[in-house]
Amino acid sequence: MAGSINKVILVGNLGRDPEVRTMQDGSPVVTLSIATSDTWKDKSTGEKRERTEWHRVVIFNEGLAKIAQNFMKKGSTIYLEGALQTRKWTDAAGIEKYTTEVVLQKYRGELQMIGGRSGSGIPGPESADDYGSQPTNTNGQHQTGNDGIGDLDDEIPF
Repeated sequence: MAGSINKVILVGNLGRDPEVRTMQDGSPVVTLSIATSDTWKDKSTGEKRERTEWHRVVIFNEGLAKIAQNFMKKGSTIYLEGALQTRKWTDAAGIEKYTTEVVLQKYRGELQMIGGRSGSGIPGPESADDYGSQPTNTNGQHQTGNDGIGDLDDEIPF
């Protein structure tokens, strides 16, 4: 085959908090468990059906690993891009096993937080002002008043 692409794009929810380990050279490795769901209406019964697929994700990129470790919690909705990798390993009983994972390599991959569950400490649209998006005065209180941002009543000449 002349050219090929190994790219996986997932949008899903974390099934548990990120698991962080450290390699011998001190760089972090983060493992995530991502759930994606598909819903449809059963033609024969008319009832709503759902299937959840679980994906194992491994992050070797140090910057993305820090984001996952510090900001992502169980239930976080995330977007990620990586590559499929299958590795072979031997369990304690000496049986060879295979695991297929989505891998975000050291200098490749993308990871973005889309939102979070309320009360999880993860920024979402409802808590954006906690992260400095609103101007504050010298007392640390949010300023009120019209600063021109969001004033969409201007006349447009065309």
